[in-house]
This record gives sequence, structure tokens and C-alpha cells, in this order.
Amino acid sequence: MIEIKEVASGLHFPEGPIAMRDGSFIVVEIAAGRLSRISADGRVESISALGGSPNGAAIGPDGMCYVCNSGGFEWHQHSVYGLRGGLQPKDYSGGRIERVNLRTGHAERLYDASAEGPLKGPNDLVFDRAGGFWFTDSGKVRASDRDHGAVYYASPEGNSIRRVLYPFIHPHPNGIGLSPDEATLYVSETTTGRVWGFDIHSPGNIALRPFPSPTGGTLVAGLPGYQLLDSMAIDSAGNICVATMMNGGITVISPRGDSIEHLPLPDILPTNLCFGGRDLSTAYVTLSGSGRLIALKWPRPGLRLNFM
Repeated sequence: MIEIKEVASGLHFPEGPIAMRDGSFIVVEIAAGRLSRISADGRVESISALGGSPNGAAIGPDGMCYVCNSGGFEWHQHSVYGLRGGLQPKDYSGGRIERVNLRTGHAERLYDASAEGPLKGPNDLVFDRAGGFWFTDSGKVRASDRDHGAVYYASPEGNSIRRVLYPFIHPHPNGIGLSPDEATLYVSETTTGRVWGFDIHSPGNIALRPFPSPTGGTLVAGLPGYQLLDSMAIDSAGNICVATMMNGGITVISPRGDSIEHLPLPDILPTNLCFGGRDLSTAYVTLSGSGRLIALKWPRPGLRLNFM
């Protein structure tokens, strides 16, 4: 039995947890359209009202918080499983990357398009050592059609963005992470339950694998049955730790995909995790169905993120 500790509750579909060095946490509340701070004693306060549907969040080299905002969802309340996001809403405000000053709450729109067209549904991001960031765009789903997903690479200065991987033939790229040596970019696909690895040959550049790879990457793992993969964190052993919906918990996948474990959690909609605490030995997980941030001991240290 996994022992968990509740850090905070009453959150509106939380995602994108960041464990700060002062013992506080940053999360997005997707359904509330805001970036929030959780104090060490569990108090929740709004940092910035962003609107739309902020998803992933990460601290950049300038100490600012960078947020993937997917522009909104139609929300539905389930009597057992809580809030669920759905189709692109009528008040869809467009996909964008936002930069937030954590001291003042001031937010600015950094990117809402690339040379190939508008961003649709930015989802998750990770900074590399060079100071650039990779991010997924899951697209949006409408009543009769949907967008293809993509992966981008951008600078935090707001002057460079490139679409690197497109299209994802199987839609909905979601979580994104870097191996400890930053030679591999990992991307999870929600609806297929797959994790792909891509060879990085320089910052922002992928060495694509030829057909029959449908993505240009290597399939690391594919989960059986109906398991939906959300965002991820990498631990110090290089394991890919992916929040797994429906089969609610964290799936731990070795870098070569030859070992797969599942840690069950009391919510079918875990969306993301980060590592923090002493020696990064605690995993903090957002349970979005029940609106909570929880903590559990991890069997090995997490991987420290760049600029943290």
C-alpha cells in the first residue's frame, strides 16, 4: 500500500506542479484558468488569472514561470470522477505560451503562432541546459474534427519558435521530458498509451528515424488496454514516470522500455508529477479528478530540472 500525504485540496483540475526551493508549490488550475501558489501549510493563492486553460508550467533561466495555455475546454462535472475537460469551447481564446512574473503576477503572451500557423493546444514543456524549451501542442478537438499534434522548440526571449515534429499521426502528444544526458526527448501520447523517444543531436534539433516509424522516434513503451498517458517527470535513474489516467496512478518506464511498473493512486485522473523535498526523494502528484496535490516517497531521487 502506497502511503500518500495530502498537500492541498479544493483545486480546480490541477496540473503542472513545480516544487519550489522555499517549500512552496506552483500549480496551474486548468478549469479555473489560473496559475496558483500552494504554501508549505497547504494554503492556496492565485498568482495570475490567465484565462483559457493553462496546462504545463516550468521555471525558465530568468526565474519566470512559463505556461502552456491550450485556450479552454468545455467542462463537465461527473458525480463520481469530478471535473472532466472536453471539446474546444465556444469562448476558445487560442493556444499560447505565457510568461509569468511570480512576484507580481504579471503575465505576457510570448508565442501564439509559429511560421507554420497558430498554436492550437500547448500542453507541456521542459527546458534544456541551453536555455531553450521543448513543448507539446495537443491540438483541440471539436464536434466533427480535430487538429494534429506537434512538438515545438522555442527560446524564452520570445524571438524564436520552430515546429520540430509534425504531424503526430496518432493525435494528442502530451507529456514531454529529457533524459539525464539530454540526448533523448521523451513524448507521451495520451490516446494510444505510448511513449516515444527522439534522438537529439543539438539543442532544438532531432535526428529523425525513417519509415516505418510514424513519428520519427523510437517506441519506448506502449501500455495495454485503456490507459491514457498525461504528463511526465524523469527520475535520477532515467526512468520515465508518467501520470496515467483511467488506470489511475504513475507508470514507471525504464529508458529502454524493458521494465514497466505501475503505482496506483486514489484518483483515475492523475495529470502530472514533479520531484522535490530533501534529495528530491518525494514525488508530488496532481490528482485532477479530486482537485488535490499529494506527496509520496519515491524509491530513488528525482532528476533536478534545469534552472531549479
